[in-house]
Amino acid sequence: MSNIESIYKALSGVIDPNTHKRLDVTPENTQVTLDGQDATITVTLGYPSNNALATLQQRIETELEPLNIRLAGLSANTDIVAHEVQNNLRPMPTVRNVIAVASGKGGVGKSTTSVNLALALRDLGARVGMLDADIYGPSVPIMLGLSGRPKSTDGKTMWPLEGHGMQANSIGFLIDQDAPTIWRGPMVTQALTQLLTQTNWGELDYLVVDMPPGTGDIALTMSEKVPLVGAVIVTTPQDLALADARRGLRMFQKVNVPVLGIVENMASHVCSNCGHVEPIFGEHGGREMASQYSQRWLGSLPLQMSIRTQTDSGNPTVASDPDSEAAGMYRDIALQVAAGIAVQPKDTAAFKPTVVARKV
Repeated sequence: MSNIESIYKALSGVIDPNTHKRLDVTPENTQVTLDGQDATITVTLGYPSNNALATLQQRIETELEPLNIRLAGLSANTDIVAHEVQNNLRPMPTVRNVIAVASGKGGVGKSTTSVNLALALRDLGARVGMLDADIYGPSVPIMLGLSGRPKSTDGKTMWPLEGHGMQANSIGFLIDQDAPTIWRGPMVTQALTQLLTQTNWGELDYLVVDMPPGTGDIALTMSEKVPLVGAVIVTTPQDLALADARRGLRMFQKVNVPVLGIVENMASHVCSNCGHVEPIFGEHGGREMASQYSQRWLGSLPLQMSIRTQTDSGNPTVASDPDSEAAGMYRDIALQVAAGIAVQPKDTAAFKPTVVARKV
C-alpha cells in the first residue's frame, strides 16, 4: 500500500467532531498532496465551517502519527446540499434547507435567537435568508434594521430586502409599523404561504424561519406545509417555558420534522455593572429536556443587556460584536445546527417523477 493510500485509509477512520460521524473520504472529494513526509490535505464537509478546523486537525494528526506522516496543512471545501423534508413535500427550488426556529410560547427570545443564528450561519460561510413567520408580531425588520417594501417587477412575486449580508422578508415590510394584523387563521396561513413561495429568494444554503409562538393552527399549518429540514427549539430554564417547549417539540415530531436540537436562552443573568452571573430562571432545564427526549443539546445563552440593546438597534450581537463571548456562543450553536443537517438523508425528490392526475 502506497503512502497516499495509507493516508486515505487513515482519514476514513477520523470522526468529525461536529457531525460525530466518520469523514466521507474518497479520491474525488479529498485531495492529498505528499511532499516527503509532509501531507497537505483538503477535505470536503457538508456544512459551513469557515475553516474552524482545530479539533478536526488534531484528530487527523493523531491518525497520521503511526504512519510517520506530518500534517503540514489542512483546509476544507464546503458542499451544502438539499436534505429530505417532511411527508410528501419537496425542497424549494432555490433554497436548499429550511430551518424552523420555534418555541412553545412567546417571550423566550426566539426571534433574537433566530436572527443571531442566521447571522452566525452567514459568518460560517453559508448563503442565508431570513423569513419572519410571526404575522401578529413581526420583529425581524427591527432586528435587522430594515425598512421599506419589497419590490415586484411582475406584480406576482417580490424581491427580498437585504441586510447584514442576508436576504429577508416579513409581513412587517408590507404593513405600516404600528398597524395591527387583525386577521383570522386562514388569512394568516395564506399570507405566510405567499411570503415563502412568492419571494424571489436567491440561491440559499439555509433559510431560517422565525416561527410564530405556540402550537396552534398557524404553527401547525406551517409545520405541515413548509418543506422543513428540521427545527430548533428555544426555551428558557423556567418550568413554565419548558412545559410549552415540550409541546412544541412534540408537534414537530408528530408532523415528521426532525428536531435539530434545543437552545436554552436566558440561562443566566449577567449584571452589566459587576459581571455577577445569576440563574434567575432556574438551571439546566433545557439541557435536561434535551436528555429526556434524546435531542441534541445546542447550548445556553445568557440574559445580557448588550444582546437586547444590540438587537433593538437593528445590529444584532453576531454582527455588531463578533468577537464577544455571546457571538461565539451563537456561532457554536450554528455550527452544530448545520452539522446536524449535514448528516440527514439527502433529498432525492428531484429524481422522482411528479404524478399529475388528469381526467380522461
